[in-house]
Amino acid sequence: MYENLYSKITDALVEDGYIIIENALNLTFAHNLANLAKNITDYKRAGISTKSELDDTRRRDKIYWIDEEDDSREYLSFTNGLREYLNQNLYLGLTYYEAHFARYDTNDFYEKHLDAFKNSKNRVVTTVYYLNEDWDEKNGGELIIYDEENRPLTKVIPNANTLVIFMSEKFPHEVQKSNAVRYSIAGWYRVDKI
Repeated sequence: MYENLYSKITDALVEDGYIIIENALNLTFAHNLANLAKNITDYKRAGISTKSELDDTRRRDKIYWIDEEDDSREYLSFTNGLREYLNQNLYLGLTYYEAHFARYDTNDFYEKHLDAFKNSKNRVVTTVYYLNEDWDEKNGGELIIYDEENRPLTKVIPNANTLVIFMSEKFPHEVQKSNAVRYSIAGWYRVDKI
């Protein structure tokens, strides 16, 4: 079903290490996920690093971890298919995918960071799927991706149905301050054990 999209993503990860795809999946699917994200009532403040310490000078978003019981099964089916495709074609040895809904309220941000440290082999590939319908650039909340020398590489407006995928240990990135409530699904393909 997603074979062409999986192939496009795989080629981009080999060539550039990242890809940004607008209108990536079915619009109805994106709309349903947006409604699901908006109706979650028990988001928790996100922590920093493995200690999960709270530090609102570095990060202010709230998260809700996704599991197979959520109404996000179709999204997980897509991401599991991509995991299998990446393993078959790039031999990455990805064992599982973890993801959460992220909500950024007004003035929330996430400072520049890496999702995996060099050679740590836990998070290997990062995904971000945006759920913001009718997003205006004045709302802020852009994802800035940097190259390995910390130079800005690209800016992503968090429009609904935009999918961003990149190698976790290669690209520092940040979420700029949001001026409106902003939703996404952040996820990681991992090679360590569950």
